[in-house]
Formats: sequence, C-alpha cells, structure tokens
Amino acid sequence: MSNHISNELRQQIIDSLIDCLVNNYVFPDKAEEAARHICVKAANHEYDHVTSGETLASLLNIHMSEVIQDNHLLLQFDPFIRQEHDRVDMEEMRKDMYAHLAQTNYGFQKVERLQGNIGYIELTNFEDPAVGGETAAAAMNLVANTEALIFDLRKNGGGTPYMVALLSSYLFEGNVVHLNNIYWREDESTVQTWTLPFVPGKRYVDKPVYILTSSQTFSAAEEFTYNLKHLKRATIIGEVTKGGANPCDRIHLHDHFVAFMPVGCSINPVTGANWEGSGVIPDIEVTANEAFQVAYAEALRHVQRLSEGDIHTVHPSVQKEVEERLKSLY
Repeated sequence: MSNHISNELRQQIIDSLIDCLVNNYVFPDKAEEAARHICVKAANHEYDHVTSGETLASLLNIHMSEVIQDNHLLLQFDPFIRQEHDRVDMEEMRKDMYAHLAQTNYGFQKVERLQGNIGYIELTNFEDPAVGGETAAAAMNLVANTEALIFDLRKNGGGTPYMVALLSSYLFEGNVVHLNNIYWREDESTVQTWTLPFVPGKRYVDKPVYILTSSQTFSAAEEFTYNLKHLKRATIIGEVTKGGANPCDRIHLHDHFVAFMPVGCSINPVTGANWEGSGVIPDIEVTANEAFQVAYAEALRHVQRLSEGDIHTVHPSVQKEVEERLKSLY
C-alpha cells in the first residue's frame, strides 16, 4: 500500500480510533474526553486536507496527547503491516520473530564478570520466559559468584512482566515477594505479580545490585527498576526514565493502521502508585553516559570494604583488581 489514503479510509480510521479509545483505554473518562476532542477537530475540518496515512497517524497522535499523556498510546501507520486475519502470514511472522529473538539472545546483549569480581548484565528487552527463560537463568548463573551486580537498562525499551518477575526472583530469598499489581479495564480485575519460590541455579542475595537507566528506559524495564527501588533491593543510577506504566494491546484498526492501546495500569504495592508520566527517579542522578562509571566505582568500593573487614575473605588477586580499576576510573 502507498502512503496515500482516500477520504473514505481517513474517516474510517478516525471513527475506528474513537471507538477503540472508548471501548479499550484503561481510563474511560480520559478516553471519552479524548474521543470528544477528536470529534471536535473533525467537525472543524482539521483532517479534511490529510491525504497521507503517515500524516493522519501523526496528527491523531498529537490530538490524543493533548488530552491523554500516556507514553504507550500510539497510532501507527505502516504500509508493510501484514493482515492480521491471514493465518499463513501470522505464522510466518511468528517464526521470523522467534528467529530474531534468538539472534539477539533474547535481549541479553552482554553478560560478564568485570575486574574486581563485579557482575554486569546489559539487557535491551524483557522477553517472555517461555522463550528467554533459559538464557536468563544462564546469565544469572554466570554472575552468581560475583560480589556486586550491575544491570544495564539504558537501552531497554520494555517487554513482559513475567521476565521482570523471573529476574527479580534471583535477587530475593525463597520466600515470595510481592512485586506489582496490574489493573485490567476489560474485566476490572487486578492481577498480582510475585517473585518465584524456585529458580534454576543460585540466587543472588545479600549482595548489592545497581541498575543503570537513561531517558529511554521504558515500560517493563521501568517496572523492574521501580519495584527494586521501592523494595530497597537496588540502587538506581542514571537518568529519570521515560515514564510508561500502562500495559497495552496491539489493536488493528485497518490492515495498515495499528493502535497501541493501554488497557491496564500498574499499581505498586509499596507506593500505591506508579511511574506513568513521571518516570523512575534514580537514587544517584547522573547522565546516561556517566552511569556505568559511577555504578562500577560504587561496586568496587563495596568489594574494597569487604577486603578491609571481617565479613569474609576477598582473594588478594581481586583486591589488586579493585585497586587498579578504582585508580583508572578517577
């Protein structure tokens, strides 16, 4: 399909988006307000000149954001979107997606032991444990014997709360911990997420955890960060995150128009609130570029304190690594 749209299709998309908002958006009062706002724009002929699918999507996104400030809410035009009702295409898309996830290691871009016996995991998305669980377990087992752990979420755009729960489970003892609640508009239910009573391999407990953030850290990555911050299980270092707390569905309005529609909202059991719009505020606020150096230095100082105390013995080779790395950082 080309970028050009007919008058009939333009009106169809506007009507479908209004219907989608009213029937699906997590907060009905805001949905109704946004729908009225778009209707007024249409009555004032503000869409009449639009002949481009891309322009229509952009304009409707602007008008929705004038009422609803929700970073998950988005109308997308794509001339290459495949028809959802085509089973062959959907099966092919699924195979392509799984192949892509495997090739990107399910978001685990880098897992290593840094000098000074510090664990480091760079994670760019939170995939479903049904496909990424083994990789997550392997990553956590690789860093299990380090003295401190850094999760780098500066390029993480989100994913599923189930991977959030799995990774979080490694950071607590076996007694389950309440992580989050998600309210769903469709049936007005609230679903709780908890850590798991069993994880494959060794848990990472009683050792410091640091999370690196940027202004692009989003959605499930923010939940992981927010949960652990308020459970006092991690120190957050970096920038205020993007601010998207409302999980969404992907709803096809047309073969080439898709609405990403928030249909639920997170409610943290500790704060009774979430990070929507405000983002997660770091414990140590520095630029994204500075975040790793600051976290690494904090972790090295922790190991240095262990080597100077009676908690347990730190091997002399590790002590030397710590001293050398601290000197090189500053």
